[in-house]
Amino acid sequence: MSSFITRSSCPSCNSVSIAEVLKCKDHTVSGKVFEIWQCDDCKLRFTQNVPDQQSIGPYYQSNSYISHTDTENGLVNKLYKIARNYTLSWKTELMRRHLGKDHGNLLDIGAGTGAFVHKALRENWLVTGLEPDEGARVVASEKYNIQLGNPESLFELPSAQFDVITMWHVLEHVHQLHEYLEQIKRLLKEDGIALIALPNYTSADASHYGVWWAAYDVPRHLYHFAPLSLKKLATMHQLRVDAIRPMWLDAFYVAMLSERYKTGKTNLPAAILNGTRSNLNARRQIEACSSLVYIVRNH
Repeated sequence: MSSFITRSSCPSCNSVSIAEVLKCKDHTVSGKVFEIWQCDDCKLRFTQNVPDQQSIGPYYQSNSYISHTDTENGLVNKLYKIARNYTLSWKTELMRRHLGKDHGNLLDIGAGTGAFVHKALRENWLVTGLEPDEGARVVASEKYNIQLGNPESLFELPSAQFDVITMWHVLEHVHQLHEYLEQIKRLLKEDGIALIALPNYTSADASHYGVWWAAYDVPRHLYHFAPLSLKKLATMHQLRVDAIRPMWLDAFYVAMLSERYKTGKTNLPAAILNGTRSNLNARRQIEACSSLVYIVRNH
């Protein structure tokens, strides 16, 4: 039996100054409509009446959910796979640049089908990968011969073990928001870094597409972050956002999905135009990029 979480306060800062701002449809699986609410204090948005941790599994069961299936079906997913080959190298370079080391002990939370773990292993990182979806773990094993762990082991790993912890578009999915931040704090070495990639609802493409913005992805995305909301969440856990880096390609991928949701078809020229407009806007203000990577350190 499904259970749903109805919040009377912000799941991040616990403020009661919350109100509905949008209603968005689940375009991937159920077709159901979910409310998105916003906190006036920390500016976090969150999906209201969301399935609880035991009930949300069926909302991930779709052949088009690429992070769990590694599918190449459809133009959007083919383009995503091409772009991913570039972003995998970019991610490992980002780790090196901000850590100041060429390799180290890495924890990847929400590893999907293991492409990033595989890339990091090939570049001589010692990698622990965790993934909740059993099907994705099977794909990682079959495709890369990688054995990913279950997220419950996050709470059992030794403290101060990792140079780098990565969550590539994962934190917005996690029911145990504060518990995960506590573990990131606990597991990082004193000079370690966490790289947390998140969609940004204050971006120009989010404003353009509104309720059709694909990165709302209800109900799988439990939270919808602005830069301020992630900074405040980090501070609550004695962490600090040391730098913010743009993920330029995400604007095009999100725009392609958003066009499909809005018009019923993949309008590639419109998606390229709107992704370009969003990125040009973010050139003036990086914190307005469609997706951002937050470089988080211990205080």
